[in-house]
Amino acid sequence: MTGTSGSLGGLILQGLRGVAGREVVAGTRTGDGGTARRVDFDDPASLPAAFRDVDVLVAVSAGYAEDDVVIARHGAMADAAAAAGVRHVIYTSLGSSGDSMTIALPHRWTESRLAAGPFSTTILRNGLYSEVPVGLAAAAAAQTATTGVFRAALGDGSVSVVVKEDLADAAVRVADEAQRDLAAGGANRHAGRVYELEGDTAVGGADIARILTGALGRPVDYQPASLAQTRAALSGSGLEPYQITHALSLFANVIAGRAQAHSSDLATLLPRPPRLVEPAITAAVTAGAYRSQSVTVTGG
Repeated sequence: MTGTSGSLGGLILQGLRGVAGREVVAGTRTGDGGTARRVDFDDPASLPAAFRDVDVLVAVSAGYAEDDVVIARHGAMADAAAAAGVRHVIYTSLGSSGDSMTIALPHRWTESRLAAGPFSTTILRNGLYSEVPVGLAAAAAAQTATTGVFRAALGDGSVSVVVKEDLADAAVRVADEAQRDLAAGGANRHAGRVYELEGDTAVGGADIARILTGALGRPVDYQPASLAQTRAALSGSGLEPYQITHALSLFANVIAGRAQAHSSDLATLLPRPPRLVEPAITAAVTAGAYRSQSVTVTGG
């Protein structure tokens, strides 16, 4: 599997290694050839050898770049998987609640590109991580002003989020069962499937303010910020231009009421109910690194 040095990839790798009898090959950009193979999406020549003798490839999205770079990376991954004889590719995509967001484009392109390959596929359309509201809440708690106001460009909308560990657990199950089916010579139960792994909790500005109030022990009120204010704040934040574009798109979708999930397959792939989102947000805010005298933020 790729991206094992990342947070989601690391969780999936840990889960797969915990499955009895399962041989797992880790892949990282700086792989040493021993504990991990070198899988550098920006060096396509490194990929065929990395995917050698792999039956099931778990491909964690290689984002964090401009769209054309991500598309080139994923295209190289698809080509190398085909050349190496990979039989099944599992790709971590984006949930349908993000269809109107700018981050959706390379994901949907990759889904189509993989569908055209000589291997079968499973698409895991992951919802937005709970880190989205966690990041907003943490930033609010870390400011220096003492206004008692949480400001963010969320309008009256909310965004559906999911705990990352649940997404990892679902990916482990799909990968393990797909490998077992291939090894047994039977039909791969996950071939051709697109799973919507959205969270069943939608979080808005008032929800984050309420959590901040409980975590910080003093009243916090939510006030919507405008997209113009948020753009100005993000422009001086040190973020890359594409990151600002994606952040503003996310905020705009929340404001427009287009960031909420309407269905999810997550519960059907988990052995227990999905984890609760609010405790993850509360834990982040109450952690010592996020405590301060301020509760104000513009943007995220």
